[in-house]
Amino acid sequence: MDGVNRIPWRVGVQQRVLPTYRAPFFAALARVCEGGLGLFTGQPRPQEAIESTRAVEGATLFPARNVHLLGGPLYLCWQAGWSAWLTTFQPQVLIVEANPRYLSTPWGVRWMRRHGGVVIGWGLGAPETGRLPLLAGLRHAWRRRFLAQFDALIAYSRRGAAEYAALGFDPQRIVVAPNAATPRPTWVPPQRPPAYPQGRATVLFVGRLQARKRVDLLIRACAALPPALQPRLHVVGDGPARPALEKLAQAVFPAAEFLGAVHGEALRPIFEQADLFVLPGTGGLAVQQAMAHALPVIVAAGDGTQQDLVRSGNGWHVPPDDLPALTATLAEALSDPARLRQMGMESFRIVSEEINLDTMVAAFMRAIHLAWEYRHGGQSCT
Repeated sequence: MDGVNRIPWRVGVQQRVLPTYRAPFFAALARVCEGGLGLFTGQPRPQEAIESTRAVEGATLFPARNVHLLGGPLYLCWQAGWSAWLTTFQPQVLIVEANPRYLSTPWGVRWMRRHGGVVIGWGLGAPETGRLPLLAGLRHAWRRRFLAQFDALIAYSRRGAAEYAALGFDPQRIVVAPNAATPRPTWVPPQRPPAYPQGRATVLFVGRLQARKRVDLLIRACAALPPALQPRLHVVGDGPARPALEKLAQAVFPAAEFLGAVHGEALRPIFEQADLFVLPGTGGLAVQQAMAHALPVIVAAGDGTQQDLVRSGNGWHVPPDDLPALTATLAEALSDPARLRQMGMESFRIVSEEINLDTMVAAFMRAIHLAWEYRHGGQSCT
């Protein structure tokens, strides 16, 4: 941790919502915050199907009231309750989502400035969407002005960091904290046999069954493979798309098995019996769980967070919503079990050494000390 192993200040974190998968990270961050950790967070919209948590070990949660405005590309959010939270908790360091769509965030930043605090933005980056090119200049200026209020930025990925730098933010004040959901593995990676059991691979998906996960694409891709390569397909999870997916599998790929929602240690044997993990749609921090069990992975190209995690040595990126590309990649992967085993061990190395909750906490610590030094000079530990 570059010699910095504690945070002596009171740290507040704003989140629009607090998904359950984030609780282990914030619990780990709380353990190094000597002044305490406070979380200001609201509830998701019902249609988002986000499982949120109301407790984090070692942290104090303050409820925000999210007022959701408009929708789609025009979505905006106002979080009521900033004044009560800041007045009660009195953070010295504030970490906020670096999303200009959250209209109340600048109010919190101004409060911190009046009270001599440090403010850090945390986000995916600032990709160009290609929408409304005539407004691109205004959007660019809006983003630059929004980012300029921060003392430092934390980016989910190297691509996100490059996007922030391209908007004029000082690269020396940008820290990359790869998005992690699992701790560093403490177990020995499973040793899979050189050939598939019974001569047939097992492909695994784990996640909530929603349309955006594109499990339908995975079912169709497995069905399109030559018979000699067609795998067992294990689908772990539940959700609104499950009935339609089961109907599709019955029609085109009966080898698919729906195992329902499985959590915690009950997932371990399922991961260990698999040969390849596939995430055909968006989201999916289960990729890291799969890698922690020495599985190679196929993921749909997305927001850049997967690029740091999935590389040529441990998996493949496929274009989103591209059935031929997914089918071809599956065929390539499943045709060489020996290579899959090597790639699985590289997956394990990545989550052991590079991308895990410990390294994510360390990156946040670096960002906090960096921002404090920028705002208050060399007084980094007072």
